[in-house]
Amino acid sequence: MTIPIDRGTASAPAILEARSWGWRYATRLRWALRDVSLTIEPGERVLLLGASGSGKSTLLQAFGGVLGGADEGEEVGELLVDGMPAADAHGRVGMVLQDPDTQTILARVGDDVAFGCENLGVPREEIWPRVHAALDAVGLEVPLDRSTAALSGGQKQRLALAGVLAMRPGAILLDEPTANLDPGGVGEVRDAVKNVLDATGATLVVIEHRIDVWLPLVDRVIVLGSDADGETTAVLADGTPDAVLGARGDELAAAGVWVPGHPPVFPAPPAAPPGEELLHAEKLVVSRRRGVPVAGPFNLSLRAGEVLGIVGPNGSGKSTLGLTLAGLIPPESGRVTASAALAAGEKTEPGKWSSRALLTRIGAVLQSPEHQLLGRTVREELSIGPRALGLSPEEVAVRVDDLLVRLRLGALAEANPYTLSGGEKRRLTVAAALATRPRVLVLDEPTFGQDAVTWAELVAIIARLRDQGTAIVVISHDEDVLRALHARRVEIA
Repeated sequence: MTIPIDRGTASAPAILEARSWGWRYATRLRWALRDVSLTIEPGERVLLLGASGSGKSTLLQAFGGVLGGADEGEEVGELLVDGMPAADAHGRVGMVLQDPDTQTILARVGDDVAFGCENLGVPREEIWPRVHAALDAVGLEVPLDRSTAALSGGQKQRLALAGVLAMRPGAILLDEPTANLDPGGVGEVRDAVKNVLDATGATLVVIEHRIDVWLPLVDRVIVLGSDADGETTAVLADGTPDAVLGARGDELAAAGVWVPGHPPVFPAPPAAPPGEELLHAEKLVVSRRRGVPVAGPFNLSLRAGEVLGIVGPNGSGKSTLGLTLAGLIPPESGRVTASAALAAGEKTEPGKWSSRALLTRIGAVLQSPEHQLLGRTVREELSIGPRALGLSPEEVAVRVDDLLVRLRLGALAEANPYTLSGGEKRRLTVAAALATRPRVLVLDEPTFGQDAVTWAELVAIIARLRDQGTAIVVISHDEDVLRALHARRVEIA
């Protein structure tokens, strides 16, 4: 859909510059970024790539002026927007963060989209046409008075993008804007961004691991890389898409960059057929708020040693179904029952179990990692579940050390979980769920934010758990995940 924009009302495209710039979080010993020097000219369209944890989100947040001050970390060099410090360039940059929950400010959809325009002093008579146009452009077809808290994760992504598009800034910064969107939504969002860029000439920097959808839109690719010590430093590659991905495709793919023509590595098929039934849903209707059903009725079973893939468009109730199967929210109607083997002396309905009873029986990884982070360090986060089970300090240490290695989090063991990248936070929440060794796992978008290497490693871990008899529910828009795990699909319309 084309957004009707008067070029005269749009901001002039912004110039972004990094001059030997670097950043180190106060809670980390290592630099997140160091010696980054680059200039993004007005109107350029840049795809920013790199392995998980390479500092892409950190650089984007810095340009957006939301990274934090001296109390948050240490900064060297200069980072400029239109020649002024990025933190002072108010209104020149619009940004969609990796976690859209962090950008939802007001209670109603229309007010939330209008918020940025109001702060910029856009005339009142111009604000609401912008709001309507932006919501149409991203395909968020909900009433303006819809509660933002009632939106799904994918709908919140569209909401955050609509708020940025309505502002019409000089630079648009997007951190994985399509990661939690259904396939149709991915194209809608890309097209919405293209329409705004064509109409305004704004500068674009977009981070996305799966890059095929953005390649026709960008004219430059910048890749962040690491030195031999693992410190992210400077720029690994910079040039046109053909020059970077063509000439150095093999090298970049080996480093974890998703390069077209380099398919992900799939694990072996299931070692054995599924075993006994562990969970059963009968006439199940699910809801987030009592009396407001969102999906169902479902009749389904989950067996030991199988993967059940739940798919469907944004807002269809996938995450709600997953939370209900995990015993974290009650059914609207119908039942979820556990087998005697899974219940092991508890009541038959997981929704009536205590938190401690759930720990070794059903583990869950939520769509937003921040919603389940509790520890002050990565190591402490992984220790919470095993300690709650009363394991000895020695056994806790063995489990935690093993997971730190398997999920590539060892170098971050003493870091604050909130300073991790989105991909690292996702691996941490998966690791925390594995720490209590539950018999059933419910994973909501488990591969969000992963590079090609960590994606393959994470999928291999899930496949190994499947082959060891764990029953797994995977909620995902990533078709490669479902194919790689030979998932039995449940599609929600």
